[in-house]
Amino acid sequence: MITIDQTRNLVTAAVLGEFTLDDFREFEEYVLAEGRLDSAGGRLDLLFDLTEMAGFTVDVAVEEIKFSRTHGGDFNRIAVVTDSQWVAWSAWLEQLFVSADLRVFTDAAEARAWLTSAGE
Repeated sequence: MITIDQTRNLVTAAVLGEFTLDDFREFEEYVLAEGRLDSAGGRLDLLFDLTEMAGFTVDVAVEEIKFSRTHGGDFNRIAVVTDSQWVAWSAWLEQLFVSADLRVFTDAAEARAWLTSAGE
């Protein structure tokens, strides 16, 4: 299951349980909804909280790479919150596909503080 929320140009997505292809497509549809990027000045900040993720399906990984290659320039900052070394490592690899400043955190409050301090 995925939950998605937005405040100004910050999109917050949290995964609970297994991260499925349907969940990722819901995220894609939300971010790419007509006008969403334009209303954020063309680039969004993203907080992806994966601390409650139990795992993910292989098709999610493939879709995520495709999405990142196509929309890697649509984000300003990306914060990934996880305590999994595997997820942190895959986020590090993700930097190859995005032009955003991408950082991994173990604490959601620290990640949110980093994202909200972007304009200061």
